[in-house]
Amino acid sequence: MTDPRPAAVIVLAAGEGTRMRSATPKVLHAIGGRTLLGHVLATAGALDPEALAVVVRHDRDRVAAHALELDPGALVADQDEIKGTGRAAWCGLDALDTAAVAGTPGGVDGAVVVLAGDVPLLDPGTLTELLAAHSSGGNAVTVLTTRVPDPTGYGRIVRTDDGQVERIVEHRDASPEELAIDEINTSVYAFDAAVLRTALEQLQDPASNAASNAQGEVYLTDVLALAHAHGPVRAIETPDPIIVEGVNDRVQLATLGAELNRRTLEAAMRSGVTVVDPASTWVDVTVTLGQDVTLLPGTQLLGQTHVAAGAVVGPDTTLEDAFVGEGARVLRSHVTDARIGAGAKVGPFTHLRTGTVLADGAAIGAFAETKNAELGAGAKVPHLSYIGNAVVGAGTNIGAGVITANYDGVNKHRTVIGSGAFVGSDATLVAPVEIGDGAFVAAGSTVTRDVEPGALAVERAQLKIIPGWVLRRLEGSKWAAAAQAALAARAAENDDDAPAGGADGSGGSTGGHTA
Repeated sequence: MTDPRPAAVIVLAAGEGTRMRSATPKVLHAIGGRTLLGHVLATAGALDPEALAVVVRHDRDRVAAHALELDPGALVADQDEIKGTGRAAWCGLDALDTAAVAGTPGGVDGAVVVLAGDVPLLDPGTLTELLAAHSSGGNAVTVLTTRVPDPTGYGRIVRTDDGQVERIVEHRDASPEELAIDEINTSVYAFDAAVLRTALEQLQDPASNAASNAQGEVYLTDVLALAHAHGPVRAIETPDPIIVEGVNDRVQLATLGAELNRRTLEAAMRSGVTVVDPASTWVDVTVTLGQDVTLLPGTQLLGQTHVAAGAVVGPDTTLEDAFVGEGARVLRSHVTDARIGAGAKVGPFTHLRTGTVLADGAAIGAFAETKNAELGAGAKVPHLSYIGNAVVGAGTNIGAGVITANYDGVNKHRTVIGSGAFVGSDATLVAPVEIGDGAFVAAGSTVTRDVEPGALAVERAQLKIIPGWVLRRLEGSKWAAAAQAALAARAAENDDDAPAGGADGSGGSTGGHTA
């Protein structure tokens, strides 16, 4: 089977999508880490077309900007006030011809694939088969079809006796006999460019098209009936209806999102990834996973995340645009735009924010947070700490409750902690400050100056104890009652321990103590 390169792909993305009930254009809603339009453009790009046009209208600027962000080489074509898929395809083809993207005097020449911008599960393999059938059959038009148990609302495929496609009739225009047909149009086509151009020119004539359908729109499906004059009009049928299903509302968005996730996880498991509970695990199509990775329940892997071989992620963990090295462990944590080295340990209940880098074997424990922080090999932040705008050297230990005070209300400053250092619990390092290699910071200290290598930094106010303060200032409170009881118990204990006899401690003849 040949793998022909299409002359052009036209993506129809002009619709408003009113049933989405959203301020966001339908094609900009996302599943599996990409917008609907993003999925379609990724599939189109896999065909390596000579040119790509995206037809826009509703919320034009947002959709156009997103299309160009995804594919800077795309041509944005504007649909005018005339409605219908036929008009949209005409606007796309006209823009391609005007741009002379095919390098021919007459414009685009060859196979033109037309896709809807809201069909996210369509894969390049299916389109390759469509193009191969189109090329090998010398077809004027090749349409992708499928069969569904309930074809309500879909255009029906009406075939000739020899199996060609006679025409496509929309549901509202179909006769009772045509409504009984279960083979439906998927709105995925390969056209010969000259045939498409000629047929669309005919359909743009209001006099000839005014009564052609119930809505008075320019239907792309009407091209097929006109194309018979130029060559065969055939169909290939996909046995997998869901890959050609479009999104019209939030229910369909969720349904296709779940199916895409199921297929993504199945592919991962077949490539050597363990997914303990697929029902609670979500992985974007942009994520890459190494062999023998284990994903525990409640895990979400988003964006450009990569998890290397043998790593364990989860349960209840979200990684977004993160890198996890071989054999690393990430437990009940949220990680965004951070890098975790091989054999490193993260969690539980840890938040690694943008710019965090953990070297091999480093560890960050419970209820710790980092941002723009680098931890050297074997460095440890076990729990209850905030490390921001900081460098922590190899083998350094950070005690519980340590804070790098990096923000002065206007600017952020950097803290540098050397290798083999020790920072005691509840220490505050006020940036900019540097702690030398092998230095110690005593628990509870606030460090505002650099500490040389091997030195001990201690900063503590003198402890002052005021006896009886609670009894005097909080008389009658529960705290005073507790203090009074404790003092009474201590006094009774002291009485019991006092020597028998006189004040000089002399007792009875045995010299012993009372029981």
